[in-house]
Amino acid sequence: MLLHRTTLVKSWRRWAAVLSAATLGVGFLAGCGSDTSDRSSDDTQAAAGGTFPVTVEHAFGSTKVTKAPQRVVTVGYTDDQAVLALGTKPVGMVDQYPNPQGKSPDINTQWPWVKDKWGDSKPEVVMKNGDSGPNYEKIASLRPDLIIAVYSEIDRAAYDKLSKIAPTVGRTKAEKEPFSAPWQDNARHIAKALGKEDEGAKLVRGIEGKLAAARKAHPKFADRTAVVLSWYKDSIAPFTTTDVRGRLVTGIGFKGQKKIDKIADGKFSTELSPERIDLVDVDRIFVINDKADQKALKKFELFANLSAVKKGNVSYLLDSEGPAIGAAMSQSTLLSLPYAIDELVESAE
Repeated sequence: MLLHRTTLVKSWRRWAAVLSAATLGVGFLAGCGSDTSDRSSDDTQAAAGGTFPVTVEHAFGSTKVTKAPQRVVTVGYTDDQAVLALGTKPVGMVDQYPNPQGKSPDINTQWPWVKDKWGDSKPEVVMKNGDSGPNYEKIASLRPDLIIAVYSEIDRAAYDKLSKIAPTVGRTKAEKEPFSAPWQDNARHIAKALGKEDEGAKLVRGIEGKLAAARKAHPKFADRTAVVLSWYKDSIAPFTTTDVRGRLVTGIGFKGQKKIDKIADGKFSTELSPERIDLVDVDRIFVINDKADQKALKKFELFANLSAVKKGNVSYLLDSEGPAIGAAMSQSTLLSLPYAIDELVESAE
């Protein structure tokens, strides 16, 4: 199972049809929560839960959070991990990787970088990867006092529905295309919503320091171009330099392949036609796939004949299986990045 297949690439614009299909009435939603304007307080609270009130500017306007949220629902694919890193266990989250039928606990709570944080908690799934949109009724039933939809593709209509349930924070204001914001921006954004802006900034600096240490320890990376790709729908699908995976490899020192960005035309990934396979023939190729798809890719003649492949300059990284390095890279959160950086550097040495 590929992350970009099970998380993002399955539909470039899967949210486009969400809101025409969503039929929950505004009256029902309003009965389950309230707009941010209904929750106001001018008294600054400083407690273990953070400093409040705080107003967060985002792509859909601004949201005022008046006190430390007790019941947080995350609608962004990886938002739950930022919330966990900052000391709160969401009561609802997105099932980013499909959980095997009948498997408990959910695989998304069992990654090496989150397992200890979740402990015995079992959050409700408010959306599965590939769904047309979040389950508004389930979200409302969880009685959230804050909804976070940052690493998400929701649009204004979806935001308005969520805001009828509880104060909702959308993606960063500066993000032009969904999933294109730097991980640092997303982390700080969520930290601010939780009243923990300073703590979030400290965690970000720690990871940036780890990236800087990797670059210093491996100066040779700076002279090499790298691409992250997956085998998807019998095609080679590279990620752009603005995608979290692309940002991670440049973060440890490699140069990115900008030509892929032009073909992707604003998307985080693209599928290459056979005549454009040469775009991934760079100094280092990182492949994110599980075993079955890795095997299929290796049998693809055009890939096998690339110079980089023949030279052995390919790092095959399991996605959701085994050490799940691909998942850690694809999530690129405050929790997964330290793990991903270590594994990625080791694979490239």
